[in-house]
Amino acid sequence: MTNALTRSTSWLMALMAAALMSGCSTVYYNAMEKLGFEKRDILVDRVGEARDAQSDAQETFRSSLARFQSVVDTPDTELKTKYEEVRDAYEDSEDAAEEVRDRIDAVEDVSQALFAEWEAELDRYESASLRRSSEQQLRETRSQYDQLIRRMHQAEARMEPVLQAFEDQMLYLKHNLNAQAIGALENELGRIRSDVDTLIRNMEASIAESEAFIQRFRQ
Repeated sequence: MTNALTRSTSWLMALMAAALMSGCSTVYYNAMEKLGFEKRDILVDRVGEARDAQSDAQETFRSSLARFQSVVDTPDTELKTKYEEVRDAYEDSEDAAEEVRDRIDAVEDVSQALFAEWEAELDRYESASLRRSSEQQLRETRSQYDQLIRRMHQAEARMEPVLQAFEDQMLYLKHNLNAQAIGALENELGRIRSDVDTLIRNMEASIAESEAFIQRFRQ
């Protein structure tokens, strides 16, 4: 019995590995269901991961802005050191933004599979009243999810102007390692700070939507 269970588990793990390598979401979700993980569980987990990625990105963008501010505020720092500080801040922000994008993509992937399965299974009901109730639940859940994913994409879109601003300043220092470059950067700092503030507000709204979505599913 133990050997059979071990072989079954090994087969499922191999199947999941193959699914991940091939990018076949359907095979992956089917394999996870055999292990007792439903699509709704995966969706809730991925929404939580997206929420955490956005929270981490908030801190990274705040930190990057502070580092950028420190570069502008210390004119006696060597220009090469200033460039490296801004470059590192940009690269950290880009990594954080990419993590957010990946988490949102993962949420969308499993939600599409979940809603497609839910809709297809409505035809299996014998009871008309239970079917109507399930259809209503589907509409409500999809509506809440649509609001959630809109918030996530709004926050995602707000990352782009901030990243572009960081990249512009990084490139400007790289190409103009001279004292005049610092003065030009200081003029841009106010605009960058405003963009970061807007980004953080959008991410806070998206994180709150994620929390509400998770709580609804857990109830």
